[in-house]
Amino acid sequence: MDNKDLSILVVGAGAIGGITAALLKKNGFNVEIVAKYHEYASIISGKGLDISGVCGSFTVSIPAYSSISEVKEKKDLVLHATKATEMIEAASQIKDILKENGSLISMQNGICEDDLAEVLGREKVIGCVTGWGATMESYGKLVMTSTGEFIIGYPDRKADEYLDIIGGILSEVVPVKVTDNIMGHLYSKLIINSCITSLGAICGLYLGTMLSVMKIRRIFIEIICEAVAVADLMKIEIEVFGGKLDFRKFIEGKGKLADLRRHILIRIIGFKYRRLKSSSLQSLERGKQTEVDYFNGYIVKNAGRFNLPVPVNAAIVIMIHEIEHKKRSISLNNFDDPAFEKFNS
Repeated sequence: MDNKDLSILVVGAGAIGGITAALLKKNGFNVEIVAKYHEYASIISGKGLDISGVCGSFTVSIPAYSSISEVKEKKDLVLHATKATEMIEAASQIKDILKENGSLISMQNGICEDDLAEVLGREKVIGCVTGWGATMESYGKLVMTSTGEFIIGYPDRKADEYLDIIGGILSEVVPVKVTDNIMGHLYSKLIINSCITSLGAICGLYLGTMLSVMKIRRIFIEIICEAVAVADLMKIEIEVFGGKLDFRKFIEGKGKLADLRRHILIRIIGFKYRRLKSSSLQSLERGKQTEVDYFNGYIVKNAGRFNLPVPVNAAIVIMIHEIEHKKRSISLNNFDDPAFEKFNS
């Protein structure tokens, strides 16, 4: 069978899911998509998705549904691109429309593979790190804002020829790296989200301003220390993030010189991405849930399996849930909480 004969369903028509579906459709693949709202599905299947940015400009119509229950045929491959908070509900429906030998690619932020495996079976789940950027300007208008790659792999076994085929399909979107250590890549990105995305949600600041604060940088470092300790117990080999940030080397060394090195690196990150606004902060501002349970929450959950205290990550999870439930405001003053007292100057 030609790869272009495989039936593909993209679940989630946000920036990443929409652009992925559009590029696959443009390149001749058999693609359908599920959007969250009927109005949006009508736009996609009617006048089409208007794509622009670093991938070029084009418009393409894609058969679209507003619910997984509307999908008529079973699929060979499902690209699961909803928010992590909506992932399990969608997966329970995907289970019914996935072919017996079909697979699901998890395109969520955080580590969701374990939860998806409980619904679908571990043999059907493929992990994926999305290393390129996109934004939705409005329904139907999507922009690829930066280039990058997909990294794909099985959560608990080595890559095979089938995974190479999937990689070939996704390479029509961006370059693809097939790995035997997808959990290490996922965990690396999880650490970044646990620091940058979650801390930004707590204080409401852009990254540059946030990382100019000494106390927040100290909390940032402790998040990484706790995360690495959990990875050691889980026997996860953490990959170097973006080919540049080695978390183990980052936390190596004690004393003023080693600490200065860490703070300088964090300040450089803050300056380079100073206008970055936390995606979790944006969710909170829209009255939506964050994905913290799949960032810091994943660290806390797995630390509990080994009776390992991770007080900073645990405090962050509690705080963000309090903000979600309107029991706490987004404020820099949140870092005055007793949970962070040891990081005072």
